Amino acid sequence: MAKVLYITAHPHDEAQSFSMAAGKAFIEEYKNLNAEDEIVHIDLYKENIPQIDADVFSGWGKLQSGKGFEELSASEKEKVERLGQLSEQFVAADKYVFVTPLWNFSFPPVMKAYLDSVAVAGKTFKYTELGPVGLLTDKKAIHIQARGGIYSEGPAAELEMGHRYLGIMMNFFGVPSFDGVFIEGQAAMPEKAQEIKENGVARAKDAAHTF
Repeated sequence: MAKVLYITAHPHDEAQSFSMAAGKAFIEEYKNLNAEDEIVHIDLYKENIPQIDADVFSGWGKLQSGKGFEELSASEKEKVERLGQLSEQFVAADKYVFVTPLWNFSFPPVMKAYLDSVAVAGKTFKYTELGPVGLLTDKKAIHIQARGGIYSEGPAAELEMGHRYLGIMMNFFGVPSFDGVFIEGQAAMPEKAQEIKENGVARAKDAAHTF
């Protein structure tokens, strides 16, 4: 039995969001094919995802200096503990499904905050004499992303940084398998938006068969 984290970063649901519609189709198909697997939905717009701020740095500093957790301030305790929970949950999972829109050439900022929370030395990677080495070498991941324009080819392809950034982070963590399903062009071609959505949903369902 595998543990799957279904990580969504969109304030809207599948009725309004193309990425969420494809994501829902993917995860429902995956459930049908893998009934015994545990699927945990992490809605980044509803979860407590602390940013790495002054409280976090202060709390970490105190712990590294030898102080006990009880010596942290209430705010430091809350944020440091939550970051620890998120990173432990991430490491304990076997598969990751990321669902995001393409906003301003990247993804919503809450996704960056989440990735920061799980990028922890000793958990998802380690430092060596030859540089950092990923520790999640037995995991796999997929990114389902909706793009209003066309970014899979042409000059705009160089501007897409959301999927590329996720790919960099998965490589950094040592994740050997990282794929993508892209739904694009609905804003550029509104007359074809429904067709584009249906095609994206179908491809997402197909991707679930090999995930």
